[in-house]
Amino acid sequence: MERLRLIRHSFPDRPELGTAISETILRRVSAGELPPTVRIHRPGNEVAFGRQDVASPGYEAAAEAARAGGFAAVERLAGGRAAVFHQGTIAIARAYADPQPPKRTYARFEEMADLIAAALRTFGADARVGEVPGEYCPGAYSVNARGKTKLAGIGQRMIRGGAHLGGVIVASGGREIARVLEPVYRALELDWDPATSGSVSEEVGREVDPGEVEEAVIAELAKRYELVDAELDEETLHAAAQMMRGRSASEAEERPV
Repeated sequence: MERLRLIRHSFPDRPELGTAISETILRRVSAGELPPTVRIHRPGNEVAFGRQDVASPGYEAAAEAARAGGFAAVERLAGGRAAVFHQGTIAIARAYADPQPPKRTYARFEEMADLIAAALRTFGADARVGEVPGEYCPGAYSVNARGKTKLAGIGQRMIRGGAHLGGVIVASGGREIARVLEPVYRALELDWDPATSGSVSEEVGREVDPGEVEEAVIAELAKRYELVDAELDEETLHAAAQMMRGRSASEAEERPV
């Protein structure tokens, strides 16, 4: 059974650091400095924007709408459009070492989507893999309930020597996601149906804590991998902090005076 390093460290009050850590782990795994790693963590309130969003003329207004709603605006590492993370969700960031990452693009999507769906079915949710018409951040490997509401989304990024798969699972607070995304998507001029924003809690008729979902996902991973509990190492933390400082300096240089 393949070994997979598991990290559960969260930075709910520092979403930019969380993203920098995921990117640092990806780069170090791709370079052979770290073994394949999955980080399952509890995010704070943030709207994660994709590269297409950041390039949109409406991005600044969308970011301001997110902040006005009480959510930080951050640029996501994986592909896709704007998605919401909050205290009723869990986030997954998996880094793969792969000398030819494009060859296994769909296999990685399929594995993660199937794993998440299996974990959510343990709560009694009718979890399926596939895009719901009108969903936010649409994707063929979203995990939905009954083909009606989105429960989880997955995005991927590839670099030389590896790939990153990032996802969000909504344990509770589907309506909160809709509330935050409505003005954000309006600013980005993206069409979607807020009624497609769901949660595990709404599906099973009881409040499901994110910690329960976290443990269910880890249990499914343990069926497929030999999980090795680990902590974030100092070198990764230092490199992530440097990455953040470099970006802040670059943004300051680009800011008009």
